[in-house]
Amino acid sequence: MTLRPEYSLGHSEYNAFLFAAVGEEAVGLPLTVLTALSRLGIDPWQEAARLSDLPRETAARVFAQTIARLPEGDWKASDAEAIAARLVDSLPLRSAPPIPSTAVRRGGGSIEMNNSRFPTWLAWGAVFVVALVLTLYLQPDRNLESPQGRETTTQR
Repeated sequence: MTLRPEYSLGHSEYNAFLFAAVGEEAVGLPLTVLTALSRLGIDPWQEAARLSDLPRETAARVFAQTIARLPEGDWKASDAEAIAARLVDSLPLRSAPPIPSTAVRRGGGSIEMNNSRFPTWLAWGAVFVVALVLTLYLQPDRNLESPQGRETTTQR
Protein backbone atom coordinates (compact mmCIF):
# COMPACT_ATOMS: atom_id res chain seq x y z
CA MET A 1 0.00 0.00 0.00
CA THR A 2 1.34 3.39 -0.98
CA LEU A 3 1.58 6.10 1.65
CA ARG A 4 -0.72 9.03 0.93
CA PRO A 5 1.19 12.25 0.10
CA GLU A 6 -0.10 14.17 3.12
CA TYR A 7 1.29 11.46 5.40
CA SER A 8 4.69 11.36 3.73
CA LEU A 9 7.47 12.75 5.90
CA GLY A 10 9.12 14.69 3.09
CA HIS A 11 5.97 16.34 1.74
CA SER A 12 3.50 16.32 4.60
CA GLU A 13 1.48 19.46 5.19
CA TYR A 14 1.51 18.42 8.86
CA ASN A 15 5.30 18.63 9.28
CA ALA A 16 5.21 22.06 10.95
CA PHE A 17 2.81 20.69 13.57
CA LEU A 18 4.35 17.24 14.00
CA PHE A 19 7.93 18.44 14.38
CA ALA A 20 7.10 21.39 16.66
CA ALA A 21 8.38 21.12 20.21
CA VAL A 22 5.86 20.54 22.97
CA GLY A 23 8.55 21.37 25.50
CA GLU A 24 11.65 19.88 27.03
CA GLU A 25 11.57 16.49 28.70
CA ALA A 26 12.91 15.91 32.22
CA VAL A 27 16.15 14.56 30.72
CA GLY A 28 16.67 17.80 28.79
CA LEU A 29 15.71 16.63 25.29
CA PRO A 30 13.05 18.41 23.23
CA LEU A 31 9.77 16.55 22.93
CA THR A 32 8.08 16.92 19.55
CA VAL A 33 4.39 16.43 18.86
CA LEU A 34 5.29 13.42 16.70
CA THR A 35 7.12 11.75 19.58
CA ALA A 36 4.48 12.67 22.14
CA LEU A 37 1.63 11.26 20.08
CA SER A 38 3.59 8.11 19.28
CA ARG A 39 4.32 7.51 22.95
CA LEU A 40 0.62 7.80 23.72
CA GLY A 41 -0.17 5.21 21.05
CA ILE A 42 -1.86 7.73 18.74
CA ASP A 43 -1.12 7.80 15.01
CA PRO A 44 0.45 11.26 14.56
CA TRP A 45 -0.71 11.87 10.98
CA GLN A 46 -4.27 10.76 11.63
CA GLU A 47 -4.44 12.91 14.73
CA ALA A 48 -3.05 15.90 12.83
CA ALA A 49 -5.63 15.37 10.08
CA ARG A 50 -8.42 15.05 12.65
CA LEU A 51 -7.35 18.19 14.51
CA SER A 52 -7.00 20.21 11.31
CA ASP A 53 -10.63 19.45 10.44
CA LEU A 54 -11.81 20.91 13.75
CA PRO A 55 -12.22 24.62 14.50
CA ARG A 56 -9.03 26.04 16.06
CA GLU A 57 -10.50 26.51 19.54
CA THR A 58 -11.94 22.99 19.63
CA ALA A 59 -8.71 21.51 18.28
CA ALA A 60 -6.73 23.35 20.95
CA ARG A 61 -9.02 22.05 23.74
CA VAL A 62 -8.85 18.48 22.44
CA PHE A 63 -5.08 18.61 21.99
CA ALA A 64 -4.65 20.14 25.46
CA GLN A 65 -6.27 17.01 26.90
CA THR A 66 -3.74 14.92 24.97
CA ILE A 67 -0.83 17.00 26.27
CA ALA A 68 -2.16 16.65 29.82
CA ARG A 69 -1.76 12.86 29.49
CA LEU A 70 2.01 13.26 28.95
CA PRO A 71 4.46 13.05 31.84
CA GLU A 72 5.48 16.58 32.80
CA GLY A 73 8.75 17.94 31.48
CA ASP A 74 9.66 21.62 31.68
CA TRP A 75 5.93 22.38 31.40
CA LYS A 76 3.15 21.96 33.91
CA ALA A 77 -0.23 20.36 33.27
CA SER A 78 -1.76 23.82 33.68
CA ASP A 79 0.28 25.02 30.67
CA ALA A 80 -1.31 22.39 28.39
CA GLU A 81 -3.92 24.76 26.94
CA ALA A 82 -1.38 27.44 26.03
CA ILE A 83 0.97 24.86 24.51
CA ALA A 84 -1.88 23.29 22.55
CA ALA A 85 -3.07 26.65 21.21
CA ARG A 86 0.48 27.47 20.05
CA LEU A 87 0.88 24.10 18.35
CA VAL A 88 -2.56 23.98 16.73
CA ASP A 89 -1.78 27.28 14.97
CA SER A 90 0.79 25.42 12.86
CA LEU A 91 -1.84 23.03 11.47
CA PRO A 92 -3.33 23.59 8.02
CA LEU A 93 -6.97 24.70 8.09
CA ARG A 94 -8.34 21.45 6.67
CA SER A 95 -6.93 18.00 6.13
CA ALA A 96 -6.39 16.78 2.60
CA PRO A 97 -9.48 15.37 0.88
CA PRO A 98 -9.76 11.59 1.01
CA ILE A 99 -8.58 9.58 -1.96
CA PRO A 100 -11.54 7.92 -3.74
CA SER A 101 -11.95 4.19 -3.44
CA THR A 102 -10.76 1.90 -6.23
CA ALA A 103 -13.85 -0.29 -6.02
CA VAL A 104 -15.76 -0.52 -9.29
CA ARG A 105 -19.49 -1.18 -9.11
CA ARG A 106 -20.98 -3.54 -11.66
CA GLY A 107 -24.47 -4.91 -11.42
CA GLY A 108 -25.04 -3.68 -7.86
CA GLY A 109 -21.99 -5.45 -6.41
CA SER A 110 -18.50 -4.19 -6.01
CA ILE A 111 -15.39 -5.65 -7.51
CA GLU A 112 -12.12 -4.66 -5.94
CA MET A 113 -9.71 -3.60 -8.66
CA ASN A 114 -6.14 -3.74 -7.48
CA ASN A 115 -4.23 -2.19 -10.36
CA SER A 116 -0.83 -2.96 -8.87
CA ARG A 117 -1.37 -6.74 -9.17
CA PHE A 118 -2.52 -6.85 -12.79
CA PRO A 119 0.93 -6.16 -14.33
CA THR A 120 2.44 -8.81 -12.06
CA TRP A 121 -0.04 -11.46 -13.18
CA LEU A 122 0.43 -10.42 -16.79
CA ALA A 123 4.21 -10.78 -16.52
CA TRP A 124 3.96 -14.21 -14.85
CA GLY A 125 1.49 -15.33 -17.54
CA ALA A 126 3.95 -14.28 -20.25
CA VAL A 127 6.77 -16.17 -18.52
CA PHE A 128 4.59 -19.28 -18.37
CA VAL A 129 3.70 -19.09 -22.07
CA VAL A 130 7.36 -18.62 -23.06
CA ALA A 131 8.42 -21.59 -20.88
CA LEU A 132 5.69 -23.76 -22.43
CA VAL A 133 6.67 -22.84 -25.99
CA LEU A 134 10.37 -23.45 -25.30
CA THR A 135 9.63 -26.80 -23.68
CA LEU A 136 7.61 -27.95 -26.69
CA TYR A 137 10.11 -26.54 -29.19
CA LEU A 138 13.13 -28.20 -27.58
CA GLN A 139 11.56 -31.69 -27.46
CA PRO A 140 13.45 -34.10 -29.73
CA ASP A 141 11.68 -34.55 -33.03
CA ARG A 142 11.59 -38.26 -34.02
CA ASN A 143 8.88 -38.08 -36.63
CA LEU A 144 11.14 -39.18 -39.50
CA GLU A 145 12.59 -42.19 -37.74
CA SER A 146 10.68 -45.43 -37.88
CA PRO A 147 10.86 -47.82 -34.98
CA GLN A 148 11.84 -50.63 -37.42
CA GLY A 149 14.63 -48.57 -38.97
CA ARG A 150 16.18 -47.96 -35.61
CA GLU A 151 16.11 -51.66 -34.78
CA THR A 152 17.75 -52.68 -38.06
CA THR A 153 20.66 -50.28 -37.62
CA THR A 154 21.36 -51.59 -34.14
CA GLN A 155 21.05 -55.22 -35.23
CA ARG A 156 23.59 -54.87 -37.98
